[in-house]
Amino acid sequence: MNAAVQSSPSGELQTLLAARVALVVIESREEGRAIELVREAAMKAQRGKNWGVFQWTVTEGLLRIDADLGGATRTLSEPEQLLRHIKATPMPGIYVLLDFHPYLETPLFIRTLKDIAQDYKKCARTVVLISHEMKLPQELEHLAARFTMQMPDKRERQEIVMRMAREWAQQKGGMPRIDVKTVEKLVDNLAGMALHDVERLTRQAIFNDGALTDDDIKPLLAAKYQLLNRGGTLSFEADTARFAEVGGMKNLRRWILQRKPAFDGSAPNLDAPKGVLLLGVQGCGKSLAARAAAGVLGVPLVRLDFGALYTKWHGETERNLRESLQSAQALAPCVLWLDELEKALASSDNDGGTSRRVLGTFLTWLAEQRARVFIVATANDITALPPELVRKGRFDEIFFVDLPTPAARLEILGIHCKKRGIALPAADMQALARRCEGFSGAEIEQAIVSALYTAHSSQQTVTGALVAAEIDATKPLSVVMGEKVAELRDWARERTVPAD
Repeated sequence: MNAAVQSSPSGELQTLLAARVALVVIESREEGRAIELVREAAMKAQRGKNWGVFQWTVTEGLLRIDADLGGATRTLSEPEQLLRHIKATPMPGIYVLLDFHPYLETPLFIRTLKDIAQDYKKCARTVVLISHEMKLPQELEHLAARFTMQMPDKRERQEIVMRMAREWAQQKGGMPRIDVKTVEKLVDNLAGMALHDVERLTRQAIFNDGALTDDDIKPLLAAKYQLLNRGGTLSFEADTARFAEVGGMKNLRRWILQRKPAFDGSAPNLDAPKGVLLLGVQGCGKSLAARAAAGVLGVPLVRLDFGALYTKWHGETERNLRESLQSAQALAPCVLWLDELEKALASSDNDGGTSRRVLGTFLTWLAEQRARVFIVATANDITALPPELVRKGRFDEIFFVDLPTPAARLEILGIHCKKRGIALPAADMQALARRCEGFSGAEIEQAIVSALYTAHSSQQTVTGALVAAEIDATKPLSVVMGEKVAELRDWARERTVPAD
């Protein structure tokens, strides 16, 4: 079976129970909410039948939760006793087992659960496994249906905000100061959060100072990121750059600005953009462009660290990736930055197929995800990327970030001089822009930084001559790896769109 069902909130779960699915898995940290959903769905699915609904924990044993029959049966606190009881009982029933995942490595328990599931036609007993994580053994996977609890929708989040405001009013004797636009923004930014997290963050924002203002949004985003990044695979930047800080890339700027209305929803008749792949020479500003894209779109930047995803355990790397991508969706609207993609997704014969499975997981998500997540993927070596990743339609566009043009070099020089309080005559700037032909943006910046060190050590101001000397002393990547850079530029000429 191995079906995955999404809730609304208990209708699909009711369908599973009414269809007599023998084994249902719910992965959730909201245990109380999950139990209530099962109880509610079971009551509706019975349709007059006398099914019992039972809850089991290793600490309390078996307890009927659809009727008060005197408390837990403590003699069934042991997992083996419990499963034997469920298998032997002639009565239909629904058994909710909490935190049973550690016991699914025991062959006897696996076999007993399999017997219960396969005997379902004779006696309708449904076992519901609820835990924060649940990796089923292969013997049971095909017999189970996975039920995914939906996060609170926009209406529910609005109700929670107003309920927290009323709670504050009851305690303090007056309604808190609430800005309507901030409430709307708060409700949007709480998307993707569990019910109890929405309540906690909203209560914290209101009870902090008796108000909901724009100042509450940034701390809320930071708290949301901390909750969603339990695996440590994401980094979050609320303050993003602007394209004013990026030299050149006129085509990329124009492309993103054209698609901003589709991304933010102000042009609903246009398809929302998926994202871009930036190829190019190292040090030419691909990473800064990712930050600038977030700045232009007015959303946070979320960076996925592929290196932190990989583990030695079979299947765990793909699971980590799925959870990280789900967290990125929960942080929407955002820009998801995938840096040096070729290192993360390049295929290898020595990893037991992990890289292929990771690629498959990523491509499936890329095709199916509908959240406001704009992807900026960067790569230095196109030949190392799997062909299926760069085919038409995976990304909206593939841009090539080349070595900066004369105009871009002048712009880059101006940006870095202004940033460091250096004032040079226009004639010197023009001469320096010509002098650093073949330099990347990073190499131009480093020449200015080196000139600053030289000037400081000799107690003088930075001059055009000092910067020129540092440029002359630098061997740029286009010289050191000239053949490889030339090969990359030749490949990109007919296959990509110039970023500048």
